[in-house]
Amino acid sequence: MKIIVLKFGGTSVGSIQRISKVANIIKSYSKKYKVIVLASAMSGTTNKLINMSQKISKNFPDHEYDTLVSAGEQISCSLLSGQLLTKGLKSRSLMAWQIPILTEGKHKYSRIKYINKTKILKFLNSGTIPIIAGFQGVNKNFNITTIGRGGSDSSAIMFAKFFKAERCVIYTDVEGVYTTDPNKLNSANKIKNISYEEMLEMASLGSKVMQPHSIQDARLNRIDVEVKSSFVKKPGTLITKRKNIINNKIITGISSTDNDAKVTLLGVKDRPGIAASIFKPLSQNSINVDMVVQNISSDGNETDLTFTIKSYDLTKTKKIIKNNKNIIFKKMIFDKNVSKVSIIGVGMVTTPGVTFRMFQALANKNINIQVISTSEIKISVLIKRANVIKAIKSLHKEFNLEK
Repeated sequence: MKIIVLKFGGTSVGSIQRISKVANIIKSYSKKYKVIVLASAMSGTTNKLINMSQKISKNFPDHEYDTLVSAGEQISCSLLSGQLLTKGLKSRSLMAWQIPILTEGKHKYSRIKYINKTKILKFLNSGTIPIIAGFQGVNKNFNITTIGRGGSDSSAIMFAKFFKAERCVIYTDVEGVYTTDPNKLNSANKIKNISYEEMLEMASLGSKVMQPHSIQDARLNRIDVEVKSSFVKKPGTLITKRKNIINNKIITGISSTDNDAKVTLLGVKDRPGIAASIFKPLSQNSINVDMVVQNISSDGNETDLTFTIKSYDLTKTKKIIKNNKNIIFKKMIFDKNVSKVSIIGVGMVTTPGVTFRMFQALANKNINIQVISTSEIKISVLIKRANVIKAIKSLHKEFNLEK
């Protein structure tokens, strides 16, 4: 029998009733496959644990943070395994250190390097379903580590890689990946198949179905990932290689953000390396700079520099720039009432006129574009946050995503 990896998110195992439903899903797969299950903590558990740590200290040690927040998965794994046992199946819950799952990198942001297959293969060959804690591992010193929020997806993808699984199925509270956020547009359609590259762009640009690093893991290891709901029995979305997809649409999806801020430095004294002088200290403080526009004055002595960051980094960014002795500027202005809207699709690589159609569609709705950035398969624009829904609706119609 072939191996399949199933991952269940926090909402899927959020109550005893839901755990029972998940157990039935696992049971149905066990008739055709050897099943490996990765489970997240019950919804809300990780946040509660984090809040506890913050009440003790704002500088709670990272190694103790990992020990603390990894406890949530132990609870859900035990309950799910127990539920399978009551249904007459053989099952066993396992924490990362019992396997072990070896990681490298810093606490809170580790990455899976190696999975010891011995114990898992023994379970599979004896007909036992292993229920494994996602989101965690151990480092070379056998200290508990975690691999970031959304890490259970990465855990599942890496298990699919090491065990050469036929497929990795991510069960969540949504039916799949949509052409845009269905909470923002009722006419959003579920996407049947999407390429790794398109999904990576959508995840990076605001789609919350999966974390970008999980998609990158799947892409690098060529793991087919299906995203589907544990609440309804419907087909989901398959994330796969471009060559596996037959799609006649130029644009696959539209993403938008809710937490961007725009920073503009006016009258910056221009010289070689000035942009690096501005952005280096931001990078050193883990502030991600996204869209960047630079305008040089007619005499070439000054420049205006505009860039976007996450709104929660704005206070820290202002402080860093004001304390930066390597730059001279006349004024700093900022705007938190902006959002990034992006169109994504591999079809635009070979289709001329996409940029014009996007800009014209926004112009027809009197939506002003403040900043533009592009890649091979996406075009992003920064607009007023109040215009996001109107922009999405217009672009969704322009690129025939309603059909």
